[in-house]
Amino acid sequence: MSNLDRQAALSVCGGRGFVAAEPVRELLSPRRVKLGESTEVRRLLPNLGRRMVGAWAFVDHYGPDDIADEPGMQVPPHPHMGLQTVSWLHEGEVLHRDSLGSLATVRPRELGLMTSGRAISHSEESPAPHARLLHGAQLWVALPDAHRDVEPHFQHHANLPTVIAPGLTATVILGELDGAVSPGTTYSPLVGADLALTGGTETALPLDPDFEYAVLAMSGEASVDGVPVEPGSMLYLGCGRTELPLRAVSDTGLMLLGGEPFEEEIVMWWNFVARTQDDIAQAREDWMHGDRFGTVRGYDGAPIPAPTLPPVPLKPRGRVR
Repeated sequence: MSNLDRQAALSVCGGRGFVAAEPVRELLSPRRVKLGESTEVRRLLPNLGRRMVGAWAFVDHYGPDDIADEPGMQVPPHPHMGLQTVSWLHEGEVLHRDSLGSLATVRPRELGLMTSGRAISHSEESPAPHARLLHGAQLWVALPDAHRDVEPHFQHHANLPTVIAPGLTATVILGELDGAVSPGTTYSPLVGADLALTGGTETALPLDPDFEYAVLAMSGEASVDGVPVEPGSMLYLGCGRTELPLRAVSDTGLMLLGGEPFEEEIVMWWNFVARTQDDIAQAREDWMHGDRFGTVRGYDGAPIPAPTLPPVPLKPRGRVR
């Protein structure tokens, strides 16, 4: 998915300087962003208070939206580099096309994982016909420097491993959780899991104390380590945890995101992750001139032009503002 903000800001993320080495409970509120003509998302990362959780560098939550009489998601072709995109749905479908020729319909609790590496472009749309409701999350994972120029590729995994406990089903999206390992390719130690809890459940999820974590609330009413979370909010949890207490008041959907704190500082602008502003400027130039990112075929519409780079130099601001 694209960052369609026409006033895209440059920011430096990463580094361990602002990682909470102990458990914390920092509730992050979303920023509402228009995505295309008919979809509004709640952006949790980058946030005014925090920019990364492990290698997770971008989190949008959208829906549930009634799109029965709407076109639904319509994101024209756009570029990516230096990151992985993770498409995750609770309701609806998203049709993915990319410049490699990939064509896949991602459905609820299936993993759509695109590794951009040095350069790729793609589009995303609600197919026609489509389901009445659309509800999901779009996330980016920053690639470490050693792998940021890897050959681009797309993976679609319809069957993912689960961890089952009374009142809890945890689907492992990326990485490993309690011995269950996702088939999705990763390039740094991290975890992403979908947590479905039935109302009245009280349980604890095992965690790696070396990881930092956050929980995105997708639906329902629940508390995470005693903190009430509402759909569309995210609770940052810091490091040093061996387990995470969860309590569901009603049937609840959560997403657990975590990983080793990302050591490198990255520059993130529009749909690019790089290490310098010059890298970003070159990527923008290449996209605008039809170089490097390839062509998405089959989408009924023109590619998205890149925003104008800001006139001010980049100012490093670390993981938090």
